[in-house]
Amino acid sequence: MSEPIFKLIRPLFAAILLGLFSLTAFGQVNVGLPTIDLKTGIYRIQAELADTPNAREIGLMNRSSMPTNSGMLFIFEEKAGHCFWMSNTKIPLSIAFIADDGKIVNIEEMQAETTTNHCPRANIRYALEMNKGWFAERVLVPGTIIQGLPKR
Repeated sequence: MSEPIFKLIRPLFAAILLGLFSLTAFGQVNVGLPTIDLKTGIYRIQAELADTPNAREIGLMNRSSMPTNSGMLFIFEEKAGHCFWMSNTKIPLSIAFIADDGKIVNIEEMQAETTTNHCPRANIRYALEMNKGWFAERVLVPGTIIQGLPKR
């Protein structure tokens, strides 16, 4: 390749690489995650499983919507005070922190695109994110049992 052409192509190539890096680093979306059917009272939930460090880190980032009775179930290896925030998350969510026996410990309402920490009131292994208001609209409160959680 001649030197003048290389000088023209090199900045274009660098810009393309930077653009691709930006898309992969900041535009990540979890796709193809396994799902699980959960139940609470008369309500059924189809939840995507975020049970790996990468899937948990991306969560529901960069999505513009979520079906009404769908959510994401975060599963951790260890019980702890796992906190959540909404950086790069486009839709407002409600999160239920869930004990090993399936009982909801507490529910938090989370605004889109914020970095406020939302934490459980006790050490938990499970957290279920749904569209904002989903739990309140169904009068599901702390103590309500979520059935169908995978055993760890």
